[in-house]
Amino acid sequence: MSQALTFLLGTLLNLYIGIFFLRLILQYVRADYRNPVSQFIVRVTNPLVAPLRRNIPAIGNIDTATLLVLVTLEILATVLLISLDCGQAPNIIQIIQIAALRLVYLMLRVYLFAIAIYAILSWVSPGGYSPVSSLLATIVAPVLAPIRKLIPPIGGFDLSVLFAFIAIQFLTMLLPIGNVMAGLLCRSPYLIF
Repeated sequence: MSQALTFLLGTLLNLYIGIFFLRLILQYVRADYRNPVSQFIVRVTNPLVAPLRRNIPAIGNIDTATLLVLVTLEILATVLLISLDCGQAPNIIQIIQIAALRLVYLMLRVYLFAIAIYAILSWVSPGGYSPVSSLLATIVAPVLAPIRKLIPPIGGFDLSVLFAFIAIQFLTMLLPIGNVMAGLLCRSPYLIF
């Protein structure tokens, strides 16, 4: 029962925190604010971000208020999940390490799914316009552009998506999950994934 609850709560928290991460990405790449998907993300995240934006200025393209909310939510989610699944109170070093690892993992997963959906939409309706495909093109452009410079389209096939998948999976495998989880009494896979 405890693992099922941890899985459900972890999934819901990851989805909610992922929306804040998307807002951070959208502001970083200067995505179209009038896009309906952008409007949805802004409206869902505004209750926590808007009060902080009055007092915390952005640094360049990085919205520090959104970043602060994102990190705070991740730390709270990490504490909650560890307490629920492991039944112990972790020390602050473990909390920070696991929260940082979860944020990096979340970033990699968001980009993996965004690139996958972008690729599928490009096959289903090439050249067509939809708010989702427009937004995804803006999000994945900073990741795919350097790969496209190294490996141009071959015979009309853009292989940058394939190499982006490989790179993201490689980076995911490099994450030191075992080292960070070594100090905990429990080894729940739901804390990271």
